Amino acid sequence: MPSLPFDDAEIEQMILRLNAVMAKEETDIPNPGGNAPDDEVAAMLQETRGDLSRDELSQEIESMNDEQQDALVALFWIGRGDSEPEEWEATKILAREQHVGPVSNYLLGQPEVGEFLAEGLDKMLQFGVD
Repeated sequence: MPSLPFDDAEIEQMILRLNAVMAKEETDIPNPGGNAPDDEVAAMLQETRGDLSRDELSQEIESMNDEQQDALVALFWIGRGDSEPEEWEATKILAREQHVGPVSNYLLGQPEVGEFLAEGLDKMLQFGVD
């Protein structure tokens, strides 16, 4: 039976943070003007200088060992439908073989990373992963 090299609760927390980061946009209006309370909402939805959320996620992913990073990419691919839970071991090997550059750059560069990781985790849990 396949097993995850990390706690699924930790991945669920990471997914929540990934979704929060991915919901933000780059700052595109330096001075929006208008109603001050409305401006605060827009500022919360835009990445600003000093916002460490993306950097913290990147560091967390890069601090994982190779097996954990491969498994994270494999979960993403399974959630995206590129692979099936039955192919877990082969998918992790493929993730290692195709690894180029930081895994965090790859994952954070995918628009729906949180959704696909959540779907992959759900599929693996239904499959009976430890």
